Amino acid sequence: MNRRYLLDTNAIIYLVSGRLVFPLPDGRYSVSIITEIELLSFSGMSAEEEQKIRDLLFLLDRVHLTDTVRDETIRLRRKNRLKLPDAIIAASALIHDAVLLTNDQSFSSIDGLIFESLQLSE
Repeated sequence: MNRRYLLDTNAIIYLVSGRLVFPLPDGRYSVSIITEIELLSFSGMSAEEEQKIRDLLFLLDRVHLTDTVRDETIRLRRKNRLKLPDAIIAASALIHDAVLLTNDQSFSSIDGLIFESLQLSE
């Protein structure tokens, strides 16, 4: 059985910049639509960096803002006082039974969310 993973914004940045010590684990990968928006809206990004991100995003499944994700986002924001993008990403992982790959420790307080940190090179 292939494990499902959801890549957080910082995980994708680390991946395309070559900062991961180890390759990503085997599994099915997806990305929240909010992560895609965050990644492609960075100002000052070079055309080469944007193309690397677009190439990677093309390979990933998208998790869209469905009614179920919306409702879970609302529940998470009320309970955990998360920023809206983080709540959407966490809800996306929870609803799709995915392990969230992130180095953002703000996700550690969310009950039921499984997340793994990535080891980075210096």
